[in-house]
Amino acid sequence: MKRFVAALLVIGGTASVFGQRSTWASESELGFMVGGSYYIGDLNQQHLKNTHLAGGILFRYNIHSRLTWRTNVTYGFIEGSDADAKRDIIKNRNLSFQSKLFEVGSGVEFTYLPFRIGQGTYKGTAYLLAEIAVVKINPTTDYNGDEVELQPLGTEGQGTSLSSKGNYSLAQLALPLGVGVRFSLGKNASLNFEYGIRFLFTDYLDDVGSYRYADQNVLLAENGPIAAELSNRSLDGSRFGRRGNPATRDWYSFFGAGLTFRLGRPGTCSFKQ
Repeated sequence: MKRFVAALLVIGGTASVFGQRSTWASESELGFMVGGSYYIGDLNQQHLKNTHLAGGILFRYNIHSRLTWRTNVTYGFIEGSDADAKRDIIKNRNLSFQSKLFEVGSGVEFTYLPFRIGQGTYKGTAYLLAEIAVVKINPTTDYNGDEVELQPLGTEGQGTSLSSKGNYSLAQLALPLGVGVRFSLGKNASLNFEYGIRFLFTDYLDDVGSYRYADQNVLLAENGPIAAELSNRSLDGSRFGRRGNPATRDWYSFFGAGLTFRLGRPGTCSFKQ
């Protein structure tokens, strides 16, 4: 990270030497995005299903006409339920969850065309987004009218004699990748539309990861009655059904529209294109 910061300082110094008199503020943008969020995993395989309102704040620093450093803080909400499934075998599993998402991400945008707000030949461009992020999750479910947090229960035997694994972390790393388009709105603002997916390093965004149900008798003895009951909510009461798919990881999506504003006046010289 220190080497990367040093490289950015060298780039900035070189730009000044060659007469590109843009200030830090003139190349910086601050704004917001509003859109939706949904998830794909064991309890939902359909894109855009159970989409909920999402939004966040966005900062950009334009290093070059085709390269932008970006940081964003985003909030979203996701959910999934077997009750919405079309297949009877999935409905019989009868699991459900919901979770708030708080994400902090940072990375780069690569634009297809040379683009700067209010300057240059091109007033719009497509772009690619690549980031690394930290996201806070907290899967819960409805149980007898109450919202119950699932992670402390160890519904798949975490933290018991059934498993060598402890409870999964509620803070997870994510790899956001996205595509979008940007348009210049005069000399000081830009509008963008974006769709992005977040790949996770966990299969427990929905609290479902193991292929088989854990032994409810052991869960009852070691984690309590609520953990035992929520580990297997199948309608037919079978303990030999399939719970999840450990071969795939969960992921979620943020998409929407953003509006950003330049923090300073345009520089006297633009970047080479």
